[in-house]
Amino acid sequence: MSTRTPLIAGNWKMHGSLKDSEALVSALCAGVVGSEGPQMLLCPSYIYIQAVGKWLHGSAIQLGAQNLAEPTGPGAFTGEVSGTMLRDFGCEYVIVGHSERRALYGETNELVAAKFVTAQSQGLTPILCVGETLEEREADRTQTIVQQQVEAVLESVEVEALSNAVVAYEPVWAIGTGRTATPDQAQEVHALIRAMIGSRDVTIAAGLRILYGGSVKGANAKELFAMEDIDGGLVGGASLDAQEFLTIFQAA
Repeated sequence: MSTRTPLIAGNWKMHGSLKDSEALVSALCAGVVGSEGPQMLLCPSYIYIQAVGKWLHGSAIQLGAQNLAEPTGPGAFTGEVSGTMLRDFGCEYVIVGHSERRALYGETNELVAAKFVTAQSQGLTPILCVGETLEEREADRTQTIVQQQVEAVLESVEVEALSNAVVAYEPVWAIGTGRTATPDQAQEVHALIRAMIGSRDVTIAAGLRILYGGSVKGANAKELFAMEDIDGGLVGGASLDAQEFLTIFQAA
């Protein structure tokens, strides 16, 4: 049986108001009091990080960000936020390479790898997102795409760097669509990722947390998390509903 501690991360994306965020955090803090086992992580929009960090103070819930600048800074990078700045406000984790960053903002495998390196150099634990589009899955390229995305990082760091990282498999065709990879489909890719790392270092592979992200809900979380290589979830829309997110958390 795995000794990996499950992680349930909420990616709020560009949602919420200050008032709504406070109510959500309050409900989540009340719901995880005395909870043992899984860890909860919240990744709000940049502008709410300071407030959310304040509301989380003294709780077991951790704080993260959705992205960071690739340059280590400081410098003339208008509109960017460095990992050092995120650390100043209590962030411990940062998402890198989310499919929306790749698709909407043109982030390449190489840029994502550079952000992974930057995150670690600035004291943050990166959550590396990988996954294929529907077109790529239907062309039977899932394994190739995921391997390329992971390999890009391993070309920039030694495998030991993954002892301080999280990987999230997010089939792009299942994000925000209501479609979810079946537990077996998700497990197959999670096992592939772990085997890739294991070919370099079995111990690091065994300890690496690999999350599933793709329309995770309270109704399907328990079945997904029962899979051997699924160590929690990177949750989008469902993380904005306190009761739904707590149901997912309890499923872990």
